[in-house]
Amino acid sequence: MKKHLISSFILLLAFSCFASAQEPISPITVPQGLNSGKVELGKKLFFDPRLSKSGWISCNSCHNLMLSGTDNLVSSIGHQWAQGPINSPTVFNAVYSIAQFWDGRARDLDEQAGGPIANPGEMASSHELAVSVLQTIPGYIDEFAKVFGGEPITIDMVTDSIAEFERTLVTPNSRFDQWLAGDEDAMTEFEQDGYRLFKLTGCAGCHNGPAAGGQAYQKMGSFNRFETNNPAIGRQAVTGLRSDRMRFKVPTLRNVELTYPYFHDGSVKTLEEAVDTMAWVQLNRTFSRTGNEKVVAFLKTLSGDLPRIVLPILPPSGPDTPAPQPFQ
Repeated sequence: MKKHLISSFILLLAFSCFASAQEPISPITVPQGLNSGKVELGKKLFFDPRLSKSGWISCNSCHNLMLSGTDNLVSSIGHQWAQGPINSPTVFNAVYSIAQFWDGRARDLDEQAGGPIANPGEMASSHELAVSVLQTIPGYIDEFAKVFGGEPITIDMVTDSIAEFERTLVTPNSRFDQWLAGDEDAMTEFEQDGYRLFKLTGCAGCHNGPAAGGQAYQKMGSFNRFETNNPAIGRQAVTGLRSDRMRFKVPTLRNVELTYPYFHDGSVKTLEEAVDTMAWVQLNRTFSRTGNEKVVAFLKTLSGDLPRIVLPILPPSGPDTPAPQPFQ
């Protein structure tokens, strides 16, 4: 009898693993093998506004880790109150994306980390200026030396460290992940109906993988026109190809209930409206009210454990560090 129970348990466990492997969305896992020194240094740099020209804007300004890894604005506010041209994507689970930014112009987190520093509408500094500021801060000089072996600070060291910290920003243990692992009670029948509807209507064709997105580019308005006043043209800005016009990286659906407003133009405020909009413009489908409610209920099960971030103590400025300049 005992032998029979053990055999049954093994078969059940194997079936559960097989079933999870067949699902289009896979569980979020905690990253392993990261360089702890780089992570801690990158965390300081992520929160440090001295990387910006004004000394007032940090990575966390637009990707607020106390919120949802974004700023919940239609578009972020940059140097001298400039309003960005596009909605700020969440930094949580960005490690799972095939590239960074909506148009994929950065091939990885390292390359992405250097972009805002030198963007005149964001942090408005330059790589040379940012490095020169860090070189006036004794605490950073010592920490870079410990992590990188005493070489002079370079922008590659800066972006490498920020990227290593960002790789820790994953959100595992969602109720959906628990359900994938075999806990049938982790999702209600209503939420499971929403997941089945999500797959049946074709949403999972784009929103798949561990982040439920970020794995491909897709034209915004595949079936029906997406109306927007936003000037962004998607991948065409990178490739120059007319066929890439309005093709954007598919956003992650992890924690999507927290990352409003939605789409590259930030034009939609509610998850309910976002679901109906995507069904129509991308799939030429319409949901009933109940169908919409079921899909929204499923999407809320994708919210995982947000990283517990202990705010870093930033190294004090040295005597030669430029003073912050108020916006004009």
